[in-house]
Amino acid sequence: MAPTSVLSAERLHVLLDIEADDPPGYRELADLIRLLVLDGRIPAGTRLPSERELTAALPLSRTTVTRAYAVLRDAELLVSRRGSGSVVTLPRGARPPYTPPSGSSMVGWTIAAGQAAPGVGLAYSRALEQLPAYLAQTGYETVGVPVLRELVAQRYADRGLPTDPDQILVTSGAQSALNLVSRTLAARGDRVVVESPTYPNAIDSLRRTGLRVLGVPHDGHRLDLDALAAAVRAAPVAWAYLIPDFQNPTGALMDDIMRHEVASILRRSTTVPIVDETMLDLALDVEERAMPVPLAAHHPGAITLGSASKSFWGGLRIGWIRAPHAVVPRLVAARETFDIGTPVLEQLAVAELLRVREEVLDERRDTLRARRSALRTAVTDRLPDWSLNSPAGGLSLWVRLPRRASSRLVVAAEAQDLLLTAGPRFYADGGGESALRLPYDRSTGAIDDAVDRLALAWETVLAGRPTSAPSRRGPALTA
Repeated sequence: MAPTSVLSAERLHVLLDIEADDPPGYRELADLIRLLVLDGRIPAGTRLPSERELTAALPLSRTTVTRAYAVLRDAELLVSRRGSGSVVTLPRGARPPYTPPSGSSMVGWTIAAGQAAPGVGLAYSRALEQLPAYLAQTGYETVGVPVLRELVAQRYADRGLPTDPDQILVTSGAQSALNLVSRTLAARGDRVVVESPTYPNAIDSLRRTGLRVLGVPHDGHRLDLDALAAAVRAAPVAWAYLIPDFQNPTGALMDDIMRHEVASILRRSTTVPIVDETMLDLALDVEERAMPVPLAAHHPGAITLGSASKSFWGGLRIGWIRAPHAVVPRLVAARETFDIGTPVLEQLAVAELLRVREEVLDERRDTLRARRSALRTAVTDRLPDWSLNSPAGGLSLWVRLPRRASSRLVVAAEAQDLLLTAGPRFYADGGGESALRLPYDRSTGAIDDAVDRLALAWETVLAGRPTSAPSRRGPALTA
């Protein structure tokens, strides 16, 4: 297998985030590297540093590193050949952890999303009634059906950002929107700043486009403005990916003053914000009329991404881009070679949901408030040493652990048939070992079961017991 990239010992040291006063044994080291592979931070085909190089970079003995690599080879996660080094692979028959087989006791807790909101089925029924009017056309809706673009534009206008439908491009979800924007408008090697922590799939998407991702500290409540200003002064920064509304993973809401300050910093440096609003509708403790105006109202050049996935249902796969008039034609032209268009039926269904959004979202928010409360109670009861935040919206709690052991906890949880996303997965530049994201969009019974497993895994970590046997699961999905 020819490696697609080479991972330096120094970079692997950052990813492992090992403390000198608490070094892992060889099995734990193998588990930590395995986790990096299975959650996508080390892609298949990557050549790892040699045993000698890694020993020099880590506070570990050569024997520990050698035996860890041997465990990874036995687990079919590493192939070592003379002249090629040790290359990461995925085991034969590996299965995704987010689709456990029928009857499995495995609990997936890596996705901040849940079942469809009330009203989605009815919206599809009404969309089917409208579909015949579109069947005489080609169905390739490159920019989106007019009715949906009009409703999305009106929603921006209602929030204080005048928008016309020509500024809206409908996409196959917000992730597709981000991919289209970065591949069309950015140049390989451009610098992009992101909040740290932030949405991990965005980090991956930006890096795969060839952008240089730089993290700016976010303490769970607010972005560090001094660090942002320093980052854009130090070297040209072309883009800034930001989640101002119930940030994923922290749930933080950026107020109007902060949005104005952020926009001012970016305007002075000619940095264009890419604003992710996928969590916008999930305001749990804030009245909708009291929500801040869109960040794009402070920065005319901003490109805003929206989605129906978190508001209504991930299966809709409908998102959109709101961009300045001059930018939209470039995106449309590129879209024709990207995925041509978005399914008509789903667009019509989302249009129906937007017409009754207040009614649908009121019920969805009530459910989320109850589940957030249930999760906070369960974690406080079973894990009283953990520090929980109180997000005003969104889909997850951001937990501070009493020790730097997030990756070890994720490995230990797998032995309890519980799949988590390690805190470092949300950081662009390393860190996050004292953090964990816990989504709460699940039933109370499922929350109690998941927290029981989580507490057992934490006991394993505290006791320093071996964590798990080599896994054959595939790369983890985090959303």
